[in-house]
Amino acid sequence: MQDFPFLTVLTGLPLLGALVVWCLPKSRPEMAKLVALGWSLLVFVLSVVMWIAFDPGGERLQLRESYQWIPTWDARFTFAADGIALVMLLLVTVLVPIVILASWHDADKSRRSIPTYFALLLVLECTMIGVFAAADVFLFYVFFEVMLVPMYFLIGSFGGHQRQYAAVKFFLYSLVGGLFMLAAVIGLWVVGGHTFDWVALTNSDFATNTGRWLFLGFFIAFAIKAPFFPFHTWLPDAGGAAPAGAAALLVGVLDKVGTFGILRYCLPLFPEASRWFAPWAIALAVIGIIYAALLAIGQNDLKRLVSYTSIAHFGFIGVGIFAFTTQAGTGAVLYMLNHGLATGLLFLVVGMLVARRNSANIRDFGGAGKLVPVLAGVLFFAGLASLALPGTAPFVSEFLVLIGTFTVNKPVAVIATVGIILAAAYVLWMIQRTTQGTLNPALVDEPGMRRDLNVREKLVVAPLILLILFLGFYPKPVTDVINPAVQATMQDVGKSDPAPISGTTTEAAVK
Repeated sequence: MQDFPFLTVLTGLPLLGALVVWCLPKSRPEMAKLVALGWSLLVFVLSVVMWIAFDPGGERLQLRESYQWIPTWDARFTFAADGIALVMLLLVTVLVPIVILASWHDADKSRRSIPTYFALLLVLECTMIGVFAAADVFLFYVFFEVMLVPMYFLIGSFGGHQRQYAAVKFFLYSLVGGLFMLAAVIGLWVVGGHTFDWVALTNSDFATNTGRWLFLGFFIAFAIKAPFFPFHTWLPDAGGAAPAGAAALLVGVLDKVGTFGILRYCLPLFPEASRWFAPWAIALAVIGIIYAALLAIGQNDLKRLVSYTSIAHFGFIGVGIFAFTTQAGTGAVLYMLNHGLATGLLFLVVGMLVARRNSANIRDFGGAGKLVPVLAGVLFFAGLASLALPGTAPFVSEFLVLIGTFTVNKPVAVIATVGIILAAAYVLWMIQRTTQGTLNPALVDEPGMRRDLNVREKLVVAPLILLILFLGFYPKPVTDVINPAVQATMQDVGKSDPAPISGTTTEAAVK
């Protein structure tokens, strides 16, 4: 099955589906929804087959395809996946059909735009798959930039209050980051032998100062996309204004492009620069954990609160990446997957609650669990998963990051642990103010608050809940795929895991 062009088909299918949905009669909105859902499920099935075809013990880059594109620049349509990319691709194909089902009525206020809305979701899926599958630096850059377009229109045309401001801010921040990357891509081509091939570039040896400047160009673009402190201010605005489904993809997948880019491009291409910048990157990550958590505690808007929690979580991913241990690196990649599942679920559930109350202001709730107990229960579960409760998937990844970091940098691990305490504060306080306590009399008069989760909404949350629980107790199928790619990346950087202290329990366990 390795010879089948999985990545080309996987990238092209959503784009073809978007074209089909766009061409459907605008008088048949339900048909557009069904076709979009069916098409996204087809893409998901193909990604599962691709997962089966992938050999965790095989070559680093598998499922490779390469087609001529721009011969003058030696730019090619080259696709390939390692274990890190494979996990991200599966995350995309899992979340998109769930988001489409959750967004069933998001565009109903403008019925003529319903096919456009669901077509944009499929276009976004195409670009997200492309950016994770690309093994040509220029092709990656193209997908990185084009990905902004469907999300810009999803926020600007279908979002809530201040959607135009949020969409423009999102676009401008990402565009500025893209300009830094473009400069670095051009520089890489000039000094890297006039090629964009990832494999060839990883074997290049750049001068120290050149590598550091090129690293910085890529890193700024990825830090904005992630987002890391202090490049984070676009996310609360975009997440707060976007429709719930689009926001779930924004914090669940799009921001992972930043951390994926660091792992795929910054570390292997510029190992010396990665080691040199690591203390600064870790400092930004730790500041982001504490700073974003404190801001989350002070939020009164539910969607902005969830956005700030995402920024704090990305601090843990950044710490795991730049700790340069296999354990922390595996935890960081696993965190990227688990954060996408848990925060995606949290955003979707918050969106359901906001839609029923017609308000995202926490003060407009209070005691909602008495009216919608099932929805309140799912919100409670999503909140506990977000704060990494043992037994949920995020706990495994957060534990790996912290213990892997502790072996090489104890102060950073200790400070990052404070973020866990703050996470408990903002999550539990959010739940207490929305679904617990005395019932707000205004909720009784709100028609939507008398309607608990329906069958469609249960189908939205059930797969995410099951995945979070399954990976919380048995992450091995994913870690087996991630580990070889993380180990190869650490070798590229020139880092090895610290040797266990003689006579310790750890050494005994290894023996």
